[in-house]
Amino acid sequence: MNVLPDTSVVIDGRVSERVEDGDFEDATVLVPEAVVAELEAQANSGAESGWDGLSELQRLADLADEGTIELKYVGERPDADEKGRASEGEIDALIRELAVEHDAVFVTSDVVQSEVAEAKGIDVEYISPRTDDDSEIGRLSIEEYFDDKTMSVHLRAGVEPKAKRGDVGDMHYQQIRDDVTSEDDVREIAQEIIDGAKESNEGFIELDEPGMTIVQFRNYRIAIAEPPFADAWEITAVRPIVKTDMDDYEYADELKDRLLEHQRGVLISGSPGAGKSTFAQAVGEFLAENDFAVKTMEKPRDLQVGPEITQYTELGGQMAKTADSLLMVRPDYTIYDEVRKTDDFEVFADMRLAGVGMIGVVHATRAIDALQRLVGRVELGMIPQIVDTVVYIEAGKIEKVYDVTTEVKVPSGMQAEDLARPVIQVRDFETGRPEYEIYTFNRQVVTVPLNEGEQEESGVSKLAKQEIEREIQSVARGAVDVDVQGQNRATVYVTEDDISYVIGKGGGRIEDIENRLGIDIDVRTHDEKPQSASGASSGGAGGATGGSRGEVVTPDITSRHIVLPTEGHSGETVEVEADGEYLFTATVGRGGDIQVSRGSAIAEELERAIDREQQITVVRT
Repeated sequence: MNVLPDTSVVIDGRVSERVEDGDFEDATVLVPEAVVAELEAQANSGAESGWDGLSELQRLADLADEGTIELKYVGERPDADEKGRASEGEIDALIRELAVEHDAVFVTSDVVQSEVAEAKGIDVEYISPRTDDDSEIGRLSIEEYFDDKTMSVHLRAGVEPKAKRGDVGDMHYQQIRDDVTSEDDVREIAQEIIDGAKESNEGFIELDEPGMTIVQFRNYRIAIAEPPFADAWEITAVRPIVKTDMDDYEYADELKDRLLEHQRGVLISGSPGAGKSTFAQAVGEFLAENDFAVKTMEKPRDLQVGPEITQYTELGGQMAKTADSLLMVRPDYTIYDEVRKTDDFEVFADMRLAGVGMIGVVHATRAIDALQRLVGRVELGMIPQIVDTVVYIEAGKIEKVYDVTTEVKVPSGMQAEDLARPVIQVRDFETGRPEYEIYTFNRQVVTVPLNEGEQEESGVSKLAKQEIEREIQSVARGAVDVDVQGQNRATVYVTEDDISYVIGKGGGRIEDIENRLGIDIDVRTHDEKPQSASGASSGGAGGATGGSRGEVVTPDITSRHIVLPTEGHSGETVEVEADGEYLFTATVGRGGDIQVSRGSAIAEELERAIDREQQITVVRT
């Protein structure tokens, strides 16, 4: 008996299946070279169907080696012209002609191909395309590496198998077997996983790109990486090891009441592996049990939730399109796992402002950091309308819950009533005590901790010193030193010539600055500065240090700034000197640079020093 399959049944793996069932036992399987060419082209383009077909050819070769069948390759590879007319049925016609030539049973899963062959009088066996119900997939090989304490398994060609094992919050990355995993082993396990996801209604392929395939199979999320995307074949399989409900957590009753009261905006934050998604699952199932329509937005989809919660992924490669669709579905709550990029925060905010309850999972090392990730991405005043609750998870437990509200008030540490502004209050959920304030301070968005231990260093006093220096330096011609005494009072030291200029006629200029900053400022000369004053320096025209101290820097002049790069001084207050002569005091930015806006008095002085080829030095105060 001669059997000639077309591409469709080879991809589906139905020929070897019929051989193993005994239907094609002792048959001569004739594989057209046109089929091989199609599979090769598909595999080269990254299509999984090509690899499936090539795997089927290997299984047929193994059956031939065992003597179960005879395997032959017949015909010729299609030329470029025939390939170009493949969509017109040219290659299908070549395969049918081979079936006639070799008096073979033509086997296909293509209904059109079957009908055409039958009309031409060819002996045809039509096999329905494989569906998810065709077979039940048992235990995958990779599941053998898991035990009750295993969260993830990591297989890489040329390396011993490893896993993350332990309890939530106390995981350890460790070797679990002594034998090195070969590339053939990894590829075989990978193929089994992909086949299982395709054949079972318990799995699906989440992502299929050249070099990376992500599979969701039962409660496993499996990433398969291969060259050239990765430098070696690798499989990473992850599964949740704990399933919880709301009652397992502290503040459970209070949070339940809060969520049931009306739709909320919640950020669940924590470091990787802390248990954020586990808590999000518990929240989702609690809401579903209490008659809320709950959906999820995930890429990849790996939350372990009940069947009543529909899990959505990117639509057309964009979560924004998913959000548009969900607004038509009208869920009460949507769980967004994970909110990371600016686009994610914008989608989260858009859905929340549309009235949908939103629960976002966010990576953050502190509870307040989760909220600060919204700053700059959405309008400041809208933050409490988008997020009113922050839950911080550590080692599988709720460590902190914040209540987020807004209030028009004078920020803590300021006194003048005309400095009232919208202030975001971040309160401890349990005690109701404010822990942070977020507001605009002289054109900057600042987050001010209200804990006494942090306040002096990180609160208004530090910000005030920077702002006072900036304001006074904009009107002074010489050196400026600032000494902040408490949160509402400061002394500014300037040169004798600058005293009247800084104070202004009738004290008008300094009064304007005081009103803008909400701080009482006393203006004095450098000679009046006590040696113990905060920020004391040599200052002024006579303050030369000889240029022997500090870090010599090379200025970079751009169209808008003069940039002075430093090493290791991020956040520190420093003095900038030219050939040992004091120029100004500055605070080093997070990136380690000092940026001076061109056009300011400071920038002009600095440019003159650069033009004179003076040595620019940054000195720590």
